[in-house]
Amino acid sequence: MMGRVEGKVALVTGAARGQGRSHAVRLAQEGADIIAVDIAAQIDTVPYSMSTPAELAETVAQVQATGRRIVASRTDVRDLAALTAEVDRAVNELGGLDVVVANAGISPLGKQPAAVFLDVVQVNLNGVVNTLSASVPHLTAGGSVIVTGSVAGLRLGRAESDQSGTGPGGAGYGFAKRTVSSLVHSLARELGREGIRVNAVHPTNTATPMLLNEMMYGVFTGGAPHSTLADAEPAMRGMHVLDTAMVQPEDISAAVLFLASDEARMVTGQQLKVDAGCLVLEPYSGV
Repeated sequence: MMGRVEGKVALVTGAARGQGRSHAVRLAQEGADIIAVDIAAQIDTVPYSMSTPAELAETVAQVQATGRRIVASRTDVRDLAALTAEVDRAVNELGGLDVVVANAGISPLGKQPAAVFLDVVQVNLNGVVNTLSASVPHLTAGGSVIVTGSVAGLRLGRAESDQSGTGPGGAGYGFAKRTVSSLVHSLARELGREGIRVNAVHPTNTATPMLLNEMMYGVFTGGAPHSTLADAEPAMRGMHVLDTAMVQPEDISAAVLFLASDEARMVTGQQLKVDAGCLVLEPYSGV
């Protein structure tokens, strides 16, 4: 039985762990060869542990276990020249490119220096633009671009007016994700003329290392020191209509797979919210 993306080649950024690894493995399980990109290193202003070379190697192993090919590299999405060279090399090796998942991101919240705003924008917005700049020239009719947004980029009300606890990193995160949602609309119009679809997936709290760390627990507990997941869970659960504190990476990967597949051949310009009902609880941008 053929997979839902059988014979396609998919680029996934931020692929070493978390959502990126989940997306890469799920697409491979459904028949795609994978180009996996991740910085696999620490950024100085990020207070939680970022991905490692060993985690990227584990993604490679998990994709290979499905029987699909993978080309992986330690590449920083902020470096357009390096990213372009890597995408060109991998596309040449795998024979094409059909799906782009611009997923790499950081979320340094809390008491951070003001300059961290720009670090977040460099990764979460410029990194997306760089990923598309490097990859879109390889796409042809039938190609699919999927950008990872966030409910933080769509929420109004509290998210817009109250930055307490999130600091300049939170402001940069929201700005980048809001801009990404607008970028998706604009690119869907432009690339649609070439038969290329562009969509965004907007997760709520997702069970990855970006969420499951002491820094983030402190955000949900109003800055209480040494907060734990148990401390943060009531506030996390209160964000959602469905009875959960967070979704799983696999929940987001299911949406990514749909948008990557030919089942979504007439779906473009969409802001697909995988949010457990977060955005029905307060005003949001409506995109």
